Amino acid sequence: MVNSENLLIQRLKEKASAETAFKELVSLYKERLYWHIRNMVKDHDDTHDVLQNTFLKIYKNINQFKGESQLYSWMYRIATNEAITFLNKKAKRSQISSQELQDHLISNLESDVYFEGDEIQLKLQKAIASLPPKQQQVFNMKYFEELKYREIAEILDTSEGALKASYHIAVKKIEEYLKKN
Repeated sequence: MVNSENLLIQRLKEKASAETAFKELVSLYKERLYWHIRNMVKDHDDTHDVLQNTFLKIYKNINQFKGESQLYSWMYRIATNEAITFLNKKAKRSQISSQELQDHLISNLESDVYFEGDEIQLKLQKAIASLPPKQQQVFNMKYFEELKYREIAEILDTSEGALKASYHIAVKKIEEYLKKN
């Protein structure tokens, strides 16, 4: 039996239907990928840039997709890598560390017209920014995107056990941060 995801992949790989299939793919996944990237890069405009790069990479590399994972897991992996690359380049251009960049991005959230969170949300974002990058990813994917450990394991190419431990440690660190601040 062919499911709708397999059908979409098939249409993406065929020249005649690739363009319309890609528009459908963008329509299906742009919001989820936007928020995934936004949780990492924080800034609305930067998120749009990374999202565009993500979809370009997906379009260019769809023929390399082997179907060993779900399509959206593959796309999330691309989005994650694009966001990390973007943040690393941004830190390097500014000649600051990744942590200093995170602190800067969080302080900019307060003046971001697209940030709809209150003071508690801002505090939570600051707490998340204090985590190591891998724990930030796991926490954001589990807490905000409500992905299952199985899905996160597929996206980050790691074991569910490691993710559960990482999430648990992240939650403890966030609780400590919130108690102190």
